[in-house]
Parts: sequence; structure tokens; C-alpha cells
Amino acid sequence: MNAPAAAPATEVERNPYELLGGEEAVRRLVNRFYDLMETSPEAGALRAMHAADLSPMREKLCDFLSGWLGGPRRYFARPDRKCMTSAHRPFAIGTAERDQWLACMNRALIDIGADEQTRGLLVQPLFRVADALRNR
Repeated sequence: MNAPAAAPATEVERNPYELLGGEEAVRRLVNRFYDLMETSPEAGALRAMHAADLSPMREKLCDFLSGWLGGPRRYFARPDRKCMTSAHRPFAIGTAERDQWLACMNRALIDIGADEQTRGLLVQPLFRVADALRNR
């Protein structure tokens, strides 16, 4: 009896980084996320936690998400890297701020064209990351 043929590795082993479309897509995601955070009245408390210039944060989040999603682990090679919880400790982050972050990230995923399957893969992991940063 012959064993069933295995699915091509490209379909089975693709990580979220690849499913999103790699570096260009992660950069679009981060830029859309911060654009939404900056312009959405519902994300006012979240925006207030950030400096006027979001450029450094765009780079840091892009580097972090790249590795977190399964791509190049650039954040961990940065000389200014910090543990995520200690980096966020100075800010009062509660459920409202967590939910604002998640709303912007989920909207950004939709806006960059991430398919439903990929968004579904990320819902719980993104929630866990955002929820772990709550400190009030």
C-alpha cells in the first residue's frame, strides 16, 4: 500500500511572515497600523503614549514583528532592543489601551489585504502579546 503524497512544503510550512507577503507586507502593516493609531479618535489614549515622531517606533515594530511572525529576527540584533514588558512598563496599559492596539492592528491587517485565514491565525497570538503588556 502506498503512502499518500505529502503536500508541497511551500503550502504546509509557510509561516505568518510568508503568508502576509514578507518584509514589504510587514512594513505596510506597521505603517498602516501607525497611520490608523494616529488618525483614529478611538485610539487617542494609545496615541498619547507615543512621541510626536512615530518613525523610530515604526522601525522597531517592523523589526519586532518580522521575527515574531517567522521572518528575519532583526529586533533581537538591535543595540537598543528591550524586553517587551520592560519597554512598556513606564506606560499605564489597561484593557482599553490593549483593545485600541488590537483594533488598529486588526484593521491594518484587513487594509493591507491579509486574507481571512492569515488573520485567523494571528487573532489569538496578537491578543496574547497585547494582553501580556497590560500593567493595570
